[in-house]
Amino acid sequence: MRLALALAKKAYFLGEVPVGAVAVCDDEVIAWAYNEKEKRNDATFHAEMLALQRAAAYLKRWRLTDVTLYCTLEPCPMCAGAMVNARLGRLVFGARDPKAGAAGSILEIVRYPLLNHQVETCGGILEEECAELLSSFFADLRRDGRVGRRRSTRNRVDG
Repeated sequence: MRLALALAKKAYFLGEVPVGAVAVCDDEVIAWAYNEKEKRNDATFHAEMLALQRAAAYLKRWRLTDVTLYCTLEPCPMCAGAMVNARLGRLVFGARDPKAGAAGSILEIVRYPLLNHQVETCGGILEEECAELLSSFFADLRRDGRVGRRRSTRNRVDG
């Protein structure tokens, strides 16, 4: 989880919502990622999605039943659905997400009993540190605007 938190801090510096994810198989880190939504201009570039994709590529298989994914934030519905579809073995996350959390906060996708797979889940690991990083990011964003990002004039429409 410490590595996931370090990745989240990198995302913060780059102006991304500070979420980091690390995939571990057989006690070896096999993939890692941080949010890249702003960089890629793509809403699907969440840290968890990227880490799942990279883990599957590393293992050369899509079933990740022997993989643990460490994330600094409870996954959203999209990421939780991807975890179920990838047959992820275990999810460990830090901060809960009371607005979009799909591992128990508002939805229970990862352990929904009618789906074909349920992900073993453990939440609240380094919760305070993970939550504080997110809170700081959004406070900076409200106060200063685009945190850490270079202001781009590309695609700007002048009136």
